[in-house]
Amino acid sequence: MNTVPFRERRYDIDWLRAFAIIIVFLFHCAVFFSNEYWHVKNNRLNFGMTVFVVVVIQWIMPLFFVLSAVSANYALEHRTNRAYIYERFTRLVVPLLFGMIVLSPPQVYIERLTHGEFKGSFVEFIPHYFEGFYRLGGNFAWMGLHLWYLEMLFIFSIVTLPLFRHLRKETAQTFLTMLAGLCTRRGALFLLALPIGVTEMLVNLKQGILSRRDFGGWSPLVYLVVFVLGYVIASDRRFRLQIEKQRIVALIMGVITSMAGYFIFTSGGSSSSMSFSLLRAFNSWFWVLMILGFGSRYLTFSTRYLKYANEAVLPFYILHQPVIVILGYSIAGWDANILVKYALLSTFSFLVVGLLYDRMIRRSNFLQFVFGCYR
Repeated sequence: MNTVPFRERRYDIDWLRAFAIIIVFLFHCAVFFSNEYWHVKNNRLNFGMTVFVVVVIQWIMPLFFVLSAVSANYALEHRTNRAYIYERFTRLVVPLLFGMIVLSPPQVYIERLTHGEFKGSFVEFIPHYFEGFYRLGGNFAWMGLHLWYLEMLFIFSIVTLPLFRHLRKETAQTFLTMLAGLCTRRGALFLLALPIGVTEMLVNLKQGILSRRDFGGWSPLVYLVVFVLGYVIASDRRFRLQIEKQRIVALIMGVITSMAGYFIFTSGGSSSSMSFSLLRAFNSWFWVLMILGFGSRYLTFSTRYLKYANEAVLPFYILHQPVIVILGYSIAGWDANILVKYALLSTFSFLVVGLLYDRMIRRSNFLQFVFGCYR
């Protein structure tokens, strides 16, 4: 097996991971006010919040999977398969199980209560939580609700491990070197969106679990393709250099394709058509590359705040939605301006999550293990 020498830590990936978590946080605060289905909704919905949600959902979770793939690429440089799987299990599955049992029941209860599907106290609801599977006619959150990302990432990590190990062999390295060379040509880097578009078209052909968009707006199979692409672009420095070089073009094309998608959708176009699937795939890839490019160019430094944020990212992700849902439920009926309520919800949710992490989780070895952030 041919492996490359251990590389220095990429601080841009740490910064972008923290950036992505903040965007997800603001996204979930906005979903409360949007037309999108969610666990709890404000008494008045808002078109602007809906637009924000629709735009962000095109690229935020693909960005997460790309960042995770880059981290996987680095981890496999100095971890055995056994150590890699153990690390993935403790950082992903343990928090997922905690979320299923502890954090999900209050959210499902509030959803059933506010959607007129249950009457009674939370204590009375607890036995019903274990009846059937969520989104399949029941209540048990088998994916931990927003923690589906952890579940999917763990599955992807196991499924792709043989492929990723193969890509580290000399024969595969030759192919990756050739691909990186091709992507230095103008516009070639953007064509990596084609596998995403083709996959999106394929999953639209047949109804089933792989065609569902409950997971952050995309099919699980699309996320798998994005995860593999993320690993590939982390395998050769020329990908990074080209991504950085093409960041402005990616930004322009991201704006153009976003406007085109909005025009098609509002004009009555089908979101499952081949043309829209390709447009959506390229739009997502443009935004992901733009964010990676600017991060690579300007976020190559570390600070004590980054170190703190990097340790807090996973607990913050795990805690943020339950806090937003509970606080959102408490203010849903208030007769107040949307922006005022959004500011209140986001500010107090951020403070609550921050205090829970700083005053409890980071001070307890047990809680650090439960939240997957042990040192």
